[in-house]
Amino acid sequence: MSDFPLSSRTVLVTGATAGIGYETAKQLAARGATVLVHGRTAEDAQAATDALVATAGLPAERVCAFAADFARLEEVEAMAARVVAEHPHLDVLVNNAAIAAPERHTVTADGNELAFQVNFLAHYLLTSLLERALTMGNPQREARGEDQGGRVINVSSSLHRSGSIQWSDPNRARRYSRLAAYAQSQLALTVFAADPRVTAVSVHPGICDTALLPLYAHEGATPAAGAAHIVRLCDPSVELVNGAYYDRDQRVDPAPGATEERTVKRLNKLADVLVGHSA
Repeated sequence: MSDFPLSSRTVLVTGATAGIGYETAKQLAARGATVLVHGRTAEDAQAATDALVATAGLPAERVCAFAADFARLEEVEAMAARVVAEHPHLDVLVNNAAIAAPERHTVTADGNELAFQVNFLAHYLLTSLLERALTMGNPQREARGEDQGGRVINVSSSLHRSGSIQWSDPNRARRYSRLAAYAQSQLALTVFAADPRVTAVSVHPGICDTALLPLYAHEGATPAAGAAHIVRLCDPSVELVNGAYYDRDQRVDPAPGATEERTVKRLNKLADVLVGHSA
């Protein structure tokens, strides 16, 4: 896999300052991609890019720091504007950033339940704002007869199967459970992969030893092992079927109904209202 053609690709990885996101950025850059490293703060993002350059021996021009606190949608909008200005053609968006839902019901300044916003709504908004960059052709690659289409990789979870979207109460104000809130956010991210606007898939990278491990088990695989499953899907030679779901490197069926057109449309309508954006 070390020789797949990523030297002319630009990839944005959200939540790339630690864990699977950091390892994904590291592996992509090592294979020649230009990686936009997202962190919650400018300091976090810069520290991650500095570490990639210093410890992984990556060229400084191959990793770029971008910051946005996904608990603040205005910061997501500002980051998207900067990405489009500096990288008008984006080949891959890896929607990886995620948090475990807090023990107590927590609402962001935008009025959304915290895990639902950080894990899904912020990615929904970011993907919508980057849609043109992801679908715009690259003249240089077009001349070489190379693949043109951008793709979105949603880093989901096997726990999406236990989730349900509370359509009338997505903030779960009436009945809150941290596990149910987290599962709902992962189910929404999985459903969103079936949106027809941009070619997208979702992937469960396996149970890995990251900050989210306590939600799953006591031990897990290395973040690098989980990242490898994400990086594989970034390879333009790997054909993607829109809405497909992968458990590590195996394509399997997602939760029943996750790819239904009616559910996708209903989720988009809800998300547009909650992010205050008309896609």
